[in-house]
Amino acid sequence: MPPCPAPETCWLYLIRHGATANNRARPPRLQGRRTDPVLSGEGHDQARRTGQALAAADLGAVFSSPLSRARQTAEAIAGPHGLSVETVEDLIEVDVGDWEGRPWDEIERMHPEAYRLFMADAGVNPYLGGETIGVVQARVVPALERLMAENLGRVIAAVAHNVVNRAYLAHLLGVPLAKYRSIPQDNCGVNLLRFRGGQAKPITVNAIAHLDDGG
Repeated sequence: MPPCPAPETCWLYLIRHGATANNRARPPRLQGRRTDPVLSGEGHDQARRTGQALAAADLGAVFSSPLSRARQTAEAIAGPHGLSVETVEDLIEVDVGDWEGRPWDEIERMHPEAYRLFMADAGVNPYLGGETIGVVQARVVPALERLMAENLGRVIAAVAHNVVNRAYLAHLLGVPLAKYRSIPQDNCGVNLLRFRGGQAKPITVNAIAHLDDGG
């Protein structure tokens, strides 16, 4: 756990939401902002474990995307601290457009050219009828850095989404958006960031030991 932060420092736990049925479908189905599925039983268990893992952290605030899967996860993290969850609209997941609810093999078959362009560089080529990862990054970077700047001297948590988290981490790590999918973000994976002097630094990326059954 991070130490009690200095007055000029904010520590942020940036967390991906727990699993939904779409995440565990075989093959998985895309879920963006156009549908709002709740956590599966597995997802609720992941959220509970994440809340337990962060119970010893001196959280001063918990923020969330407005989507149900993120809010449910955030509530499990906020509960042990007696905190309410504050929603942040800019943390909402990417708009995957016409590909909402579809698996990648079907997308490739039905929209081969749009699929090819997206896979070549999603930073500039959008989900068909939706957003590019560049658009997501442009709203997420200032949103998260504003949260950290407004919470100097505190430890906070924010629950968002796969693409949201990857877009922000790509910014911090200098990863081109064409390669954003190389950044791992498991369901309820935890990223720890330190914000100081107007700059954020990733300390831990996608920690998942708290989800391990030990088997």
